[in-house]
Amino acid sequence: MKVYDKLFIGGEFVAPLGTQTIDVINASTEEIAGRAPEATVADIDRAVESARQAFDNGPWARSTPLERAELLQQLSKAIQARYQEFAEVISTETGCPVTSSIMTQVFSSTMVFDYYGGLVTEFPFEEQRKGVMGPVLVRREAVGVVGAIVPWNVPLFVSALKLAPALAAGCTVVLKPSPETALDAYLLAEVAQEIGIPAGVLNIVTAGREVSEHLVTHPGVDKISFTGSGAAGRHIAALCAQDLRRVTLELGGKSAAVVLEDADLDASLTHVVNNGLMNNGQACIAQTRILAPRSRYNEVVDALAAKVGALKVGSALDTATELGPLVADRQRERVLGYIEKGKAQGARVATGGGCPDDQDRGWFVSPTVFADVTNDMTIAQEEIFGPVLSVIQYDGPDDAVRIANDTTYGLSGAVYGADVEQATGIARRLRTGTVAVNNMSPMDFAAPFGGFKQSGLGRELGPEGLQAFLEYKTITLPNG
Repeated sequence: MKVYDKLFIGGEFVAPLGTQTIDVINASTEEIAGRAPEATVADIDRAVESARQAFDNGPWARSTPLERAELLQQLSKAIQARYQEFAEVISTETGCPVTSSIMTQVFSSTMVFDYYGGLVTEFPFEEQRKGVMGPVLVRREAVGVVGAIVPWNVPLFVSALKLAPALAAGCTVVLKPSPETALDAYLLAEVAQEIGIPAGVLNIVTAGREVSEHLVTHPGVDKISFTGSGAAGRHIAALCAQDLRRVTLELGGKSAAVVLEDADLDASLTHVVNNGLMNNGQACIAQTRILAPRSRYNEVVDALAAKVGALKVGSALDTATELGPLVADRQRERVLGYIEKGKAQGARVATGGGCPDDQDRGWFVSPTVFADVTNDMTIAQEEIFGPVLSVIQYDGPDDAVRIANDTTYGLSGAVYGADVEQATGIARRLRTGTVAVNNMSPMDFAAPFGGFKQSGLGRELGPEGLQAFLEYKTITLPNG
């Protein structure tokens, strides 16, 4: 068991001001995997003050884009050097299969740092324009101190989504990891210290949800970047609105994968399984509503159930595992509750529908496919955040678009079909932030990521993700 007794503030590991601790549980065994201090309100104050001083008075405030690019590249290399350790710790915390963690949890994170390390060297932080009444200088300046709050499902990757553009912009950061995944945050703190990150530029405090609210409302914080549930996002948005604090919210999803009549089922459903059950279904971009044409509905259900039913379920640290446990007992109970709602509302279990008989420890749920689902059912409308797919029948492309858009969310999606032009045309009609056409992932690190409707506010990744951490300043210059 790994025990940490300090917080990372001002570039150093310092003793917390309280005595409470957080136990991190191994999702596969239900045993304590590690322990970390639970920060107090006073600890948050210390972290924000450290970030404030670094931004207002430290060398980071005067750093050049090239210097910031070098730091991002060093972070990436330092994480890569310990990739196996990061992957195993995250798999222990979250239940993500370790073979998947190496890419989706760790190397995807370093790719984000690398992307912004390159972008920052060519981004136009200052440009002169010909104004209506004379020349103007338009500057893009760092927003200031950022409070970054990350969830438990992909903790390092979401940290990178916030840290990389914030640091590229010249901001300083107070990072607040989820209590369920406090351990990997310490590995991040260690590599940050190893590369000599300037004092106060990155501060990491492990805290519960009540103390975290103090970070959101702290007068020394200029912007909040949050990833998590819709309920928490709405609360954070309301708190930020009181002080007109800048805020980016990446929230939930209930995304649809549209399988067209001419789709290659074997290839398409391989993508459907990967996109729907990634990270054991614990992914905001998971496409869990599978829209199938009436003419091929039974064929889709049978083929999908066969693929999902054949998945190897087991310990997250077993390299043969394809689907691991959920992050916590409460999450397992939540998912099982949705499965029972699906049965009660008339959906048919094509495979799964409970807990695996061969797992006596760990928070496992059998990967489940529901057939005979209508889009008004609870399992088709609410985010389950577990390994549950619902197959919904449609009549023609227009009906598929209608059903796909009939949701309060709009984060992700996919369209599969042999006619790429037709599939792309349908993708254009979906009211969602990212759509994959015959592709494994709807995300590209050089393009904006975020949601329509209740899936969030603002964008991460791409140049747009950098702009989210910048303020615009106009300086009017004299003529002549």
